[in-house]
Amino acid sequence: MSITHLATAVKQKPSLTTDNLNRMLALSRDDLQSGRYRRQLYRFLADQIPIISSCIWTWARLSSAPGKFVILSPDGQPTVDNENGSRPLRRLDQLSERILKVTNGHRMGVATMLPDLFSSLYRDGIFGGFLTILPDGSGVDQFVPVDAIHLRGEQTSQGPRLLYDNGEVTLPLDRADFKYVALTNTISEPFGRSILHPIPFIAYIEQQLIRDLQRAQHNAGYSRLHVKITPPERMAGESDNAYTERINRYFDSTVSMIRECEVDDNPVTWDNVTIDYIGPETARGVTNSWFINHRALIEDICAGTNLAPFLLGYSYGATTTWSDFKFDIVMRQVRSVQAQVANFLEWIGNIELALAGIDCKCRFEFDNSFAYQAADQIGIESKRVDNLLRLFQAGLIEESVARERACRMI
Repeated sequence: MSITHLATAVKQKPSLTTDNLNRMLALSRDDLQSGRYRRQLYRFLADQIPIISSCIWTWARLSSAPGKFVILSPDGQPTVDNENGSRPLRRLDQLSERILKVTNGHRMGVATMLPDLFSSLYRDGIFGGFLTILPDGSGVDQFVPVDAIHLRGEQTSQGPRLLYDNGEVTLPLDRADFKYVALTNTISEPFGRSILHPIPFIAYIEQQLIRDLQRAQHNAGYSRLHVKITPPERMAGESDNAYTERINRYFDSTVSMIRECEVDDNPVTWDNVTIDYIGPETARGVTNSWFINHRALIEDICAGTNLAPFLLGYSYGATTTWSDFKFDIVMRQVRSVQAQVANFLEWIGNIELALAGIDCKCRFEFDNSFAYQAADQIGIESKRVDNLLRLFQAGLIEESVARERACRMI
């Protein structure tokens, strides 16, 4: 199969609709052994459960920071040519703007590819695809992503290798034009592991709790109604059959009225009917108990995806300092994943430079600076300048040294 035909095949992705849900999640021995069923489950959870969708979205968007290629000198340091728009940098900038071809034939850049890349990486545990070159071999044409649902590993005499298998085509992927990035790959899981791996069971319990709450709270916000009907008194001269028929009609009409009563309707009865509910003494007890249990499950799901709950709005009274500390931890994790993706983008960039006959290497750098950190950064720089002035005024450093350090700060 040619790379063009294969590129067309790998772009066909199954839709996650209700109609084919049973078919997608049907148990199959091959799917279980290859890991395909687990990826189908992860996609279903990410599409149907809001908290899991929010976790994947947050991780992917935090990781998809703006970035750029820089040209490296022979000693591995960024060159000053980056500031002058050198030929290698222009080639990489042009590649960054056209590397991905979408379904309508338009070309998109790295900024468009990164969110999908990180979403697949966090949700499926792996992202990969084929790199195609221009017909004349003068440069890179595009990168064709492969749907992770069609990737599976197998053991060979040389060790584990990755296969592309969509049910019709099976292709070994130990080839030069294929590249993949695996999340938290280990000896036991060489092709990555999704961040959703620990949470399917707890997510099931959380959804069951929501269903139970919906059923319990349907009756005007109470757990369950208890209607007590006192039979009317027997009339003088009324026969047993007539009395029984009359009270049964009264009972049936009252039951029918209660059943047809909407949540915002008010039942009207004689004073021999009492409407009570079965549950805790106060409605607040019901709400608080459900809220505490649901919050605990939400925190478990967030923890299972290695994400601090406060990043999704669950910041239960955390101070600003504590939140900044936790966010710093999250960003350190983001940078570790970005390092893998940067290596993947550098692989593409170096191939582009080699095909163009440019003898140099490149590096991809993510810009993780945020506007909220501007005030802190300004404060740090102000303190550095003050310390430098104090050292100079105290005669501890010479004027030339002070000027040199000040130039490095700019």
